[in-house]
Amino acid sequence: MLHLKDTNCRVDKNSQPTLCCLQETHLTHMDSYKLKIKGWKKTSHANGHQKWAGIAILTSDKTNFKVTVVKKDKVGHYIMIKGLVQQGNIPTLNIYAPNTGAPRFMKLLLDLRDEIDSNIIIVRDCNTPLTALDRSSRQKVNKNTMDLNYTLEQMDLTDIYRIFYWTTADYTFYSPAHGTFSKIDHMIGHKTSLNKFKKIEIISSTLSDHSGIKLEIN
Repeated sequence: MLHLKDTNCRVDKNSQPTLCCLQETHLTHMDSYKLKIKGWKKTSHANGHQKWAGIAILTSDKTNFKVTVVKKDKVGHYIMIKGLVQQGNIPTLNIYAPNTGAPRFMKLLLDLRDEIDSNIIIVRDCNTPLTALDRSSRQKVNKNTMDLNYTLEQMDLTDIYRIFYWTTADYTFYSPAHGTFSKIDHMIGHKTSLNKFKKIEIISSTLSDHSGIKLEIN
């Protein structure tokens, strides 16, 4: 079983994931050593020269997950790792698309299209709810989000959370400025691999303004 966790803060020791995807680390390439914590010494990260953005994928010391390929950009907006665990191939793509949201995420998807296969798991914070259900205000999605959903559909990708919870309104972020809740953090999987996903849940956090998402894979 593989656990993936998407969070913007420290690793939740109670959830014991195998891989942990971090976004908005706000570390430069000089201080990325801070990501190496007890039990999580194997890290793959993408940072720029300034303390903004930044993402990482941490691998638990307790797993035999072996990283074979790492691909990333130079500013800390995405990192992809491919690796083997229990004779299975688990490619993981961690994306942070700030402010511009849907257009930036869609561009990254298209740029990395040749790297994305049916085993991919995409973990992302793109500041974009995918459906009206992902907003407490029930505001309709805009054209940019509709274009993004169309791109996901064309690539046979889907929001894993909505496979399990079709009509559940649950959120990962609260905006004090607007007084609204939204689910702007997502885990995306390929439609042909949905049977390998066992469980997904949103995990609250007291150390971040975003909640984490935990995915269990058979």
